[in-house]
Amino acid sequence: MIGIFLRGLALGLAIAAPVGPVGVLCIRRTLAEGRLAGLVSGLGAATADACYGLVAAFGLTFISSRLIDWQDAIRLAGGLFLLYLGAKTLAAPVAEPPAAGLAVQPAARGLLGNYTSTLVVTLTNPMTILAFAAIFAGLGTAGGDYAAAALLVLGVFSGSALWWLALSSAFGLLRGRVTPAGLRWVNRISGLIILGFGLTALASLAILRTD
Repeated sequence: MIGIFLRGLALGLAIAAPVGPVGVLCIRRTLAEGRLAGLVSGLGAATADACYGLVAAFGLTFISSRLIDWQDAIRLAGGLFLLYLGAKTLAAPVAEPPAAGLAVQPAARGLLGNYTSTLVVTLTNPMTILAFAAIFAGLGTAGGDYAAAALLVLGVFSGSALWWLALSSAFGLLRGRVTPAGLRWVNRISGLIILGFGLTALASLAILRTD
C-alpha cells in the first residue's frame, strides 16, 4: 500500500509544481506577508487537488459530468475571479518591514482569505477533473478499490502540500532582503501576471464558443 501512497505523492508534486496563478499568489504572499501566508495559500490549492482527485478516484461520474456540463460557467467565474485577484494585488499596499527581531503573524481572517482564494482559483479549472480521471484510470484505481483510491488521494494532497511548503520556505528566506520598493514591484508584476491568466481564461472561453 505504501507504493500507492508514493504514487499519489509524486502525482501531487507533479500537479502542483507547474507555475500558474496559485504559484504566483503563493510567492507574492510569502514575500509580502510571510511563510505562513504563502503556505496557507498553497494548502488551498492542495485541498482543491484532493477534491478533484477524490471525484476521479471514487468514480463519482455524476459530479464529474456536472462539472464538465458547467465548465463554461466555471471558467467564466474563474477568469473573473483571477481579474479581481490581479487588480487587488496591483493595488495592494506595501507594509513597512517589522523591526529587527520581531515577527508579525498574519491575522486569522487574512489567512482564511488566502486559503479560500486559492481554493476557488484551483476549483474553477474544470478540466482538471479530466486529467485526474485519466491518470487514476491508468493507475487502475478509479471506481474500484476504495482503500487504494483513498490512499492515492491522501498521497496527492500530501505531495501538493509538500510542494507548497517547499516553495513558501524557499521564498521565505528571501523575504528579509526585499525592500518596500521591491515589494511594490513584486505586487505590480504578480498582479499583471494574474490578470494575464484571467484574460487567458476568458479568451479561451470566447474561442470555444466561436468554434
